[in-house]
Amino acid sequence: PEANGMIEYFSHRLTGIRTDSTFEEREAYRAQKGTAYRIHVPGVVEETIGHGDLDLPSACNRIGRIATHPFKFTVTGPHMLAKLLVNKHYKSVEQMAFALADILAEQIKNLDADVVQIDEANLPGHPEEWEWAAEAINRMLDAVKGKPAVHLCFGNYAARSVQKGSWKNLIEYMNRLHADHLVLEMADRPREEIEFFKEVRPEIGLGIGVVDIKTTQVESPEQVAASIEHTASILGLERIRYIHPDCGLSKLKRFTADAKIEVLAKGRDLFEGR
Repeated sequence: PEANGMIEYFSHRLTGIRTDSTFEEREAYRAQKGTAYRIHVPGVVEETIGHGDLDLPSACNRIGRIATHPFKFTVTGPHMLAKLLVNKHYKSVEQMAFALADILAEQIKNLDADVVQIDEANLPGHPEEWEWAAEAINRMLDAVKGKPAVHLCFGNYAARSVQKGSWKNLIEYMNRLHADHLVLEMADRPREEIEFFKEVRPEIGLGIGVVDIKTTQVESPEQVAASIEHTASILGLERIRYIHPDCGLSKLKRFTADAKIEVLAKGRDLFEGR
């Protein structure tokens, strides 16, 4: 599925959402702002959204049974889901986002993961919607038993960003979040944007992307270490909670993904003088 099921995994399981679409609906969907890059309509909301056969606790438990280290469980955020579904039931996209958030929060409260990460890859291109987006996602973050995290990026479709914008426009949103830490795309962003994160509340940890997942070129450990050093010189080392790839690695071949994770660890070790 498109975006590796970030939308379809939910829309095909929740009730109240029709997964087939008419030609007219597809044409209208492709014409609206922010969805032209998608080929298919992921779902049409025609009734009140319900759990259906979505079972996030079961999926999380499967991971927990085989995990040998602390693990993270990711869930698509309510803003992204609401913006990419067709709304034919709720009074507004905001109301649909709140409904989605409430349904997902009920499932999230039963997740026994060390970290539950909510992914929002649409909001960076629509920062004017930050207030209702923050209200919606906080309903999910407040349900997390472990550490609640938020991943923000500008999208990754066919090795390109989908959203345009600047991190500067989302600082108010970040400061409103009930999150333990943020997981941020930075390797494929202008380096000067790091300055903006000085304004993020100090109690929110920062995860900094130091590996670009939109290219098959594998970074060197020296490049990773230099990125950490540059960020630490601006924000202070104490502000960096994690380093990581910009986004998920599923768009890459396995050997490329493995190589990028290897240099991530080697670059960290080089920076720390191990």
